[in-house]
Amino acid sequence: MSSETMKKHAYHMVEPSPWPAVGSLSAFIMAIGGVWYMQGGTPYLLITGLLILFWVSYRWWRDVVDESRNGVDHTNVVRLGLRVGMVLFIASELMFFFAFFWAYFHSSMPIFSLVAPDFWPPKGIQPLNAWEVPFLNTVILLSSGATVTFAHHAVVAGNNKKAARWLLLTVLLGMIFTGFQAYEYVHATFGFTDGIYSSTFYLATGFHGFHVIVGTIFLFVCWRRARADHFTPEAHVGFEAAAWYWHFVDVVWLFLFVWIYWWGGYGAGG
Repeated sequence: MSSETMKKHAYHMVEPSPWPAVGSLSAFIMAIGGVWYMQGGTPYLLITGLLILFWVSYRWWRDVVDESRNGVDHTNVVRLGLRVGMVLFIASELMFFFAFFWAYFHSSMPIFSLVAPDFWPPKGIQPLNAWEVPFLNTVILLSSGATVTFAHHAVVAGNNKKAARWLLLTVLLGMIFTGFQAYEYVHATFGFTDGIYSSTFYLATGFHGFHVIVGTIFLFVCWRRARADHFTPEAHVGFEAAAWYWHFVDVVWLFLFVWIYWWGGYGAGG
């Protein structure tokens, strides 16, 4: 490469890519398909858009991984930008959960709303026992936070094989957590449309459960990459992003356990 064509800056000038346009097309197809399905049509257009979105996500992230490993594009400045971007993304997710908690408090505490009930949960609602499956899930999720931290230390030490073992354990713990939450939903005595308690409960815990599934997939990809020896002590931004996301999921669950499961079910029976 001649000196005239060599990159003389620390930034990543992304090559032209079809994925933003194709991703937008898939979102448009999903939107039209979703409206059509809700109006009594078939779900095929919605499913088509979703499959295209999955394909685009796979190809796009594969390109990002390739760029991170070519030794040119992901400089220290670029890695810093990626970390800042992940922090801002987590901050935006935090606002989502703040809104869900606010809806819960607004509906349950007179100090936040003049229309809140005299006692919580409302009559006819038998909440889940916080010290059964929810507490078990708390132990599982906190344990997964420890295992992903051990994996991070292994990556920093340059031991990808050890990191892969800890990541696999983290993924398994995440899957167990999801399984127990599904069990909890199946055996709950109230449905999604059984009043404001049910709606706020399922919205907050279900959205968190979705994040656990996304985080589990994120860590599974990191496990595959660790096995392929992609990470180095100096360059493992993808793993850092996954670990930060997982710790965020852990912290949100602690708030859910304390306020929605434990405190929220404290006044059961009036």
